[in-house]
Amino acid sequence: MEDFCGSVLWDTDIFWRDSNPDFTFCFKQTVLIWVPCFFLWIFSPLDIMWRLKSRYSDIPWSFLNVTKFIILLLLISLCLTNLIVLIDIEEIFPVQFVSAGIQIITFIYVGMLQYLHKIKGHHTSGILFNFWILLVFCATPQLFFEIRNIVNDGFPEEITFDQWSFIYYCTYYSLACVMLLLNCFSDKKPRNSTFPKYSNPSPELSVSFLNKLHFQWFTRIAWLGFLRPLNENDLYDIHPQDSCAELYPPFHKHFQESIEKNRRKNPQPSQDPTIVSNGSTLVALIKAYGGPFWFSAILRLFCDALLISTPLILGMLINYINEGGAEWKGWFLISIMFIVSFLQPYLNGQYFHNNLNTGYRIRAGLMAAVYRKALTISSSVKKNTTVGEIVNLMAVDANRFFDLMPNIHMLWSGFLIIGVVTYLLYLQIGFSVFAGFIVIFVTFPFSFWIATKLKVLQIEQMKFKDERIKSINEILGGMKVLKLYAWEPSFENLILKIRKTEMRIIKKIALYNAGTYFIWSLAPFIVAMVSFITYVLLGGTLTSESAFISLALFNILRFPMTFFPMLINFLMQSLVAVKRIDKFLNSKEIDSTNVSYLPCDKAMYIKNGTFSWDGTIKVLKNINMAIKKGSLSAVVGPVGSGKTSLISAYLGEMEKLTGNVNIDGRIAYVPQQAWIQNATLQDNILFGKPMNRRLYEKVLQACALTADLAMLPGGDQTEIGEKGINLSGGQKQRISLARAVYSGAEIYIFDDPLSAVDSHVGKHIFDNVMCENGMLKGKTRLLATHALSFLPRVNEIFVMTNGEISEHGTYKELLAQRGAFSEFLLQYIQEQGEEEELSEELIEHLEIDEQFKNNRRRSSTTSILDRRERRNSRRLSQKSIDEEQESVRKSLAKLIENEEAGTGSVNFKIYLSYFKHAGLWMSILAFGSNILFQAASVGSNAWLAFWSASTRTTEDSAWNNFYAGIYGGLGGIQAITLIIASITFAVGCLNVARVSHNNLLKNILRLPMWFFDTTPLGRILNRFSRDVDIVDNIIPIFMRNWIFMLFAVIAIFIVISISTPWFLTTVLPVIIIYYFIQKFYIETSRQIRRLESLTRSPILAHFGETVSGQSVIRAYAEQKRFIGDSESKVDFHQGIAFHGIVAHRWLQLRLEIIGAFVIFFAALFAILARHTIGGALAGLSVSYALQVSQLLFFLVRMAVEVETNIVAIERIEEYIEKPQEAPWKTVDVDPEWPNKGIVEFKDFQVRYREGLDLVLKGVSFKLRSQEKIGIVGRTGAGKSSLTLSLFRIIEAAGGKIVIDDINIAEIGLHSLRSRLTIIPQDPVLFSGSLRMNIDPFDSYSDDAIWKALEHSHLKAFVAGLADGLSYKITEGGENLSVGQRQLVCLARALLRKTKVLILDEATAAIDFETDELIQKTIRTQFNDCTILTIAHRLNTIMDSDRIIVLDQGMIAEFDTPQALLDDRNSIFYSMAKNAGLIDNENMTYIKEVDENDD
Repeated sequence: MEDFCGSVLWDTDIFWRDSNPDFTFCFKQTVLIWVPCFFLWIFSPLDIMWRLKSRYSDIPWSFLNVTKFIILLLLISLCLTNLIVLIDIEEIFPVQFVSAGIQIITFIYVGMLQYLHKIKGHHTSGILFNFWILLVFCATPQLFFEIRNIVNDGFPEEITFDQWSFIYYCTYYSLACVMLLLNCFSDKKPRNSTFPKYSNPSPELSVSFLNKLHFQWFTRIAWLGFLRPLNENDLYDIHPQDSCAELYPPFHKHFQESIEKNRRKNPQPSQDPTIVSNGSTLVALIKAYGGPFWFSAILRLFCDALLISTPLILGMLINYINEGGAEWKGWFLISIMFIVSFLQPYLNGQYFHNNLNTGYRIRAGLMAAVYRKALTISSSVKKNTTVGEIVNLMAVDANRFFDLMPNIHMLWSGFLIIGVVTYLLYLQIGFSVFAGFIVIFVTFPFSFWIATKLKVLQIEQMKFKDERIKSINEILGGMKVLKLYAWEPSFENLILKIRKTEMRIIKKIALYNAGTYFIWSLAPFIVAMVSFITYVLLGGTLTSESAFISLALFNILRFPMTFFPMLINFLMQSLVAVKRIDKFLNSKEIDSTNVSYLPCDKAMYIKNGTFSWDGTIKVLKNINMAIKKGSLSAVVGPVGSGKTSLISAYLGEMEKLTGNVNIDGRIAYVPQQAWIQNATLQDNILFGKPMNRRLYEKVLQACALTADLAMLPGGDQTEIGEKGINLSGGQKQRISLARAVYSGAEIYIFDDPLSAVDSHVGKHIFDNVMCENGMLKGKTRLLATHALSFLPRVNEIFVMTNGEISEHGTYKELLAQRGAFSEFLLQYIQEQGEEEELSEELIEHLEIDEQFKNNRRRSSTTSILDRRERRNSRRLSQKSIDEEQESVRKSLAKLIENEEAGTGSVNFKIYLSYFKHAGLWMSILAFGSNILFQAASVGSNAWLAFWSASTRTTEDSAWNNFYAGIYGGLGGIQAITLIIASITFAVGCLNVARVSHNNLLKNILRLPMWFFDTTPLGRILNRFSRDVDIVDNIIPIFMRNWIFMLFAVIAIFIVISISTPWFLTTVLPVIIIYYFIQKFYIETSRQIRRLESLTRSPILAHFGETVSGQSVIRAYAEQKRFIGDSESKVDFHQGIAFHGIVAHRWLQLRLEIIGAFVIFFAALFAILARHTIGGALAGLSVSYALQVSQLLFFLVRMAVEVETNIVAIERIEEYIEKPQEAPWKTVDVDPEWPNKGIVEFKDFQVRYREGLDLVLKGVSFKLRSQEKIGIVGRTGAGKSSLTLSLFRIIEAAGGKIVIDDINIAEIGLHSLRSRLTIIPQDPVLFSGSLRMNIDPFDSYSDDAIWKALEHSHLKAFVAGLADGLSYKITEGGENLSVGQRQLVCLARALLRKTKVLILDEATAAIDFETDELIQKTIRTQFNDCTILTIAHRLNTIMDSDRIIVLDQGMIAEFDTPQALLDDRNSIFYSMAKNAGLIDNENMTYIKEVDENDD
């Protein structure tokens, strides 16, 4: 080495001498020159790899980059000159040539990197900035020595090599400093980019590396958030590379690779038929997003190295104070300690920023993957996976990785720290350290046992959480039905039962977490205590140096050990989450080969088709059909015959077992149940297509929507609520039709859309849209229908019977065959008695049938009552807020209220509420025990200082026993107080979780119906999913750590101030700076977190909407657009979340820099007071100061995490405090009430909610006992308002309703609603047993239920089920047909059977066969009841005793049907005539029949 560089590499004597300290010549020529160069060479390949993938290019020439190249050229020239000078010198060592060469090569390499950055659009370089700062740092000692030599030796007249070296080094250093300065600025923006342009791009994309390092670009947001509450427009857009569109493809690619790899390893299929692949989500995540993650591992290594070095410097400082020495040594040690402490914030900041960015990207990638998967899952998977479960995957499981990522490297870093610290402790106290570490080895198995238990419990908890969210989702969707039936208590108990089980599991998790917290929080002290006691017992002497170096090292152990419990908890949650996501992403998808799309002479055909919903039970068999291009074909058949399944087979929704399905052309699909988006009416029709105003107007006219637009408050810009909540069923179906017509497809598939509209509207639509002269002429149309009057005008008819096509042909061919089709028509006419609506051709063909002629003669003498009691309603016409609400909202184009983000600090009453729910004594115990724990901790360390400074132990070893006993006693106090704090806190947080959820559920079920009409269900569900999860799992962790760290920081300042009183002079400035930084941060971070919560709800709402409209989206091939919509919502949410990530780093950096100055001043005052305080007190002071950086940051971080997460409590309390509807129970009511069924409205007025116009304006009428009343009126007249008023769904604004002499406003809601019976329009069922759906309170015996099923014509069906009354109903009742669901609603009514029955167009959802069954039952079983029938079609109430005609919220007419028809000036007559029910000939016929009856 001496031959190579003239000296040894390192000489401590030279460096540490009291005067003129120096490095060796070899050290200056190698380490100080080579380190920056090697740093660049080692790390630059990573930078080059990253830059070669850059999506930016071509930074224009500017003063900055030109100057960089010029200065670099000067540096290269200077180094070359130095090399030439060296050649002429005789006494030169090889190292000087090597170092000069390395410098020249490095600077040329720097020039190449600079040019690469320019052409690849990289405006600033972290690698070059770090190179220059490292080069300047390493060059500084050499410059100092050069200056010192010149000052000592003087500057001679003749220039020698030493003088040249001085000139060279000064010039070199100056140019290097200029390059460092230039690298502090950012170059111009690149000219080209393949990323889409954003309106408000983040400055982080264009600022310098130094700015990024300090997160200085965020200061504007922090300042703005301090001045006023932030809003969404104040924040920057998401980085282009972090958008879902960029993040999903690599994940998908690697996930598919893992599927193929695992398929080759394990070709055996899964036993679960819904799981078809075995891809690994975890492997895909690591490969897709692991780059920054692995880089952060390198940063973690550097962080740990700096962290571990501080106790060693502390030892040198204590030794200096004890031993004395040259003054420069003290300043040097202070400087080194400050530099190490100052560097840590920057490395920590970048480490956490990289890790959180990785978690942030993982979350976005998983949300995108789950959404895309949800669009492709098969029917069998959808049946076994509820919306609630998938919502949890997006809302909770995807977020688990984000929670885990900040400290994930602690899994290896923690063990590395423990290992290195153990070695350093061994150097201080010998083998005694291993006695202490036995404690750690004992606790590890226990911790892993707890971790295993936690994993099992996490899986179990998520199972019950999914079940709870699923049930709540169903309850929210069927809230109107619950209120009408007064079923809220039963379903509240159902949720509470699930929650109770879930809370039992959460309690176990909380206690296990409390156990790990206790173990790992106390372990560092126990390790120290056992080690010190063993050390002195083995004869060692405890000095202040060994004690406080060891104590500082033990404090370093505290960090990983404290975080292990939280990390284990997050790790278990993440492993459970990845398993659940794995299962979903590997589930079966719709088979793309179910349908082929090949050019063909037929528009669509099925050959030898057999289809199933679940791959086992054959639903459609032997299907052979072909539809010609441009034809209009119809599919008919009785309920349950397979019409909808046939359409689903064409759409590829069913699983094809055999055969071929082909479609030649784009499809437009109108489902049986109209699917409407929460968007404007125009957007629902355009459905992503560009606006063609002429076509649009034509479509509106053809679909009979023009009149509706005139009535809607905002015309076609009116916002439609979730599931079309502010539209009638007919309006929804017409919008669904308009969407199809506007789409411009080649093939149109209609699943009985005309049944949801009035007959004259249906005729209008058929004439203007579907038939040979309609808008779709020349297009291929397939219509499944019960509207048989249109059949003569179709080209071909397919008749479905028991899942097979029994016959097909033209209308005339089928009539001539006299087969199933003729029988079908005959049954229809006999039951309808409405042959006037059928074509003459049909009558002619059927007149030859004697049975038909006899039946027709009999029907001509049937009374008007018998003829008019038949219904012609067909398919489902959903209606959650009825037509009359349209007039109420004429001043309100927007239905759904925007969710407002809270502003300002979280109200103190929220904290009081939290601790009140936790329990007063629990809160006092938790705080008190934490204070005592910190007091005992400080006392034990102070006692250690006293012990180590004592001279008595050297005189008499018995004193060691005394000191050790006190030390151990203080440790015992710590153990007792910590376990009390852990358990009381866990129990208190459990109380909060239980009370918050139960109060939320209680109040939600008691909110008025208008709240659910104006609030998206996703918004409410977000409270029960994410917010409740935060209260259950997140707040307890942060609250516990915040309390612990608050008292720890207070203890630190007390100890330092007592040890070195001069430190008090810095406390006030530190507190002031600290206060303002955290004030800036808290105001900003809190608002960002609120905005983050606010933007999460639309993601979930859109997702739920997508799942419900899955088949429509797929039919229109709009998956790409919906994926784009979802990803734009996720990107918006992620963009806001990113600001939260940066806010944490912005705070951390600044607080840790404050911490570095605290360390500096603590060390400085210890040095200045070294003559008055001993090494023990100095060690105590500085060892506590070393903890302050992390504790200050984590104190504020935990405080903010508590405040930002306690927003979940605020959001829950917001819904808890919303005004409830009237009490369920007030006064006692006679159990037999109502026993007559006399209903009287007295000057009754009502509005839907405060601030809206009246919808009923002084209505007065009286219904006699057992009277049958029909209620009709034009749209907006107030028909359904009467029904809602009877049940007090909407409350009176004036007047009253009296039923059997009791004012219904004076009794409880449940006392009223449970005494009335309604058969609603929408047959809503809930997942659970069939028995629970009929009798949720278990109030009736099985015999009574079977009797109700018999009268509702379901007994045979239920008896044929293997489970009978325990038959499991799936979500939404999807495993029953629509007709069967309506019959279940009839069974409910039969079971309750009160004196007042309301029919809200109860048979609009079913075919005529089921309609006939229901009508027969109503006539026989409810003949002694007062019946009110809300009629959307007049023929359904022609058998009523009297008819109420409403107009603009008032009674316009009230008389018998015949009297109203006799008056040709009556509104009822004009309505009947417009509906096509009567004309002059019909009136004569009705009169004749009436006379015959008399």
